[in-house]
Formats: sequence, C-alpha cells, structure tokens
Amino acid sequence: MASTTRLRTLGFTFQLALLSWVPVTAEPADQDGFPHAFFAFDNGTGRDEVAPEDQARMLKDLGYDGIGYTGAKGIPEMLAALDTHGLKLFSIYVSAFIGDDGPSFDPNLPAAIEQLKGRETVIWLTVYGAAENGDEQAVKIVREIGDLARKANLRVALYPHVGFHVARVEDALRIVKQVDLPNVGASFNLCHWLSAGDAANMKLRLEQSLPHLFLVSINGADHEGGWDRLIQTLDRGEFDVYGFVRMLDEQGYAGPIGLQCYNVPGDRRENLSRSMAAWRVFSERRAQEFGR
Repeated sequence: MASTTRLRTLGFTFQLALLSWVPVTAEPADQDGFPHAFFAFDNGTGRDEVAPEDQARMLKDLGYDGIGYTGAKGIPEMLAALDTHGLKLFSIYVSAFIGDDGPSFDPNLPAAIEQLKGRETVIWLTVYGAAENGDEQAVKIVREIGDLARKANLRVALYPHVGFHVARVEDALRIVKQVDLPNVGASFNLCHWLSAGDAANMKLRLEQSLPHLFLVSINGADHEGGWDRLIQTLDRGEFDVYGFVRMLDEQGYAGPIGLQCYNVPGDRRENLSRSMAAWRVFSERRAQEFGR
C-alpha cells in the first residue's frame, strides 16, 4: 500500500512539473472542472506586511478569486483594493471567547459587519477558551454574532480549530444546531481535521457537515505530523487533496474553497503560484472525468 501511494504521489508531482511553466499572470482558473471559487488566506499574501493593493494585485495576477482576511479592522482599505481588481472578500477570520466572566468578542466586529453589508462575506468564527458551561456560552455568543450578521445579510461559519472550544467538525455542528439560525453554519478545515486524527471518517464528516457547510479550506498535506507537514503548498504532501475536493463535489458542495497558507516557508508569490498550478491540475482532471 505504501509503495502504491508513493507512486501516485510521484505521478501527481510529475504532472504538476509539466504545468510548472504556467505564467504568474495567467488567466483565472478554469471552472469547468470544479465549480468552486478559489481564494487565498491572507497569511499567505503578506498580512500586516504587504499593502492591501499589492496583495490584491498579486492574487489577480495569479488567478485567485479573492482573499480570506484576518481581523475586524482595515476592512474598507481591503475592500477598495479588491474592488479595483475585481476580486472578492470571501471571509473575515475573527474569534469569540468563553470563560469564567462570560462570553465576549472583538468590539470592532459590529462596525466591520456594517462595512461588509451586502458583500456576501462570511464571518469565519473561532470559539476559544474554557468554562464549565462552555456550550451554553458558545451558543449565546454565536447567536449574538449571528443576529448582527443577519441584519447585514451576512453569514457566520464556525471555524474548527485544534485546541479551541470548537476544535472539531463535530463541535461546530453541535453548536450550529443549538444556535438554530439559518445564517449560521460550519466550515471544514482540512489541516485541523487531519491534526485531530479523524482522516478515516472523511466521508462521514463531509456528509454530516454538508447541510450546514458554508466554507472549506484546503492545502497540501501529509496524513499526520506538525503544521509544517499538515500545511504545505497544494502541489506537495501525501494526502489526496484532489480526492477530498472530489468527494465534496459529489456530495453537492459548490461553495468557495480557501487556501490555508499558515507558516508555509518560501517566497509568497512562488508558493501561491505553485498552489494555483495544482488547483488547475485538479480542475482539469475533474473536467476530464466528465469528458468536457
């Protein structure tokens, strides 16, 4: 089995090598294979180090559909840069906290939600901290944020994060069902799911998530290890990311997919270019399966 997996990995790597000449100013990815908009996390575009205009220009040049932003500040500047290049702000990554003094969230979030009104941006929400009545607090704060988002016609997706109160897909779904708001759903984050050691249950977790699934994140990955192995450029790693996205497709998910880039070493532009080349291979492969 190990040798078979290695051969498949080598074959995929060779296929990517044949496409490595794709210019960094290539046209946007072909959507005939996969229907998903494909965006990059700002932890791979130069968050807090590169001006929004330069991040947006690079993403446009490389063929990405937009960005996943971090925080509730600086929203107007990022929106202006993205609008200039015809790109979309797919998400803002923010946190809610639970603890002995009760739940809370970033005081800048209400203003950010108002600035995003009508943008279809998803509030990508982690819930961290600890308390005896953790779920009760989580439901309360998520419902409050969900109500704020609903008034701006926005959605909230819980972000499972290892070590947080909402750590696994199952945690997100449990809270979502208790919150019971139509604009509050879940997300599936490949690296955190692999870190939780749940790879054997991929089909089951995707089936459970689908009715509530607003966002998905992917990246190249091995099956286990630290973040340096669980988060790589999309053309690297032993885990079958194509098979993962294909299963999403087969189960009916057609929403956006974000590229997780946390702590990936190397040149930002080269990393994003490699991942876009891999995404194009995925899309072409899917199109060939349908005889397109």
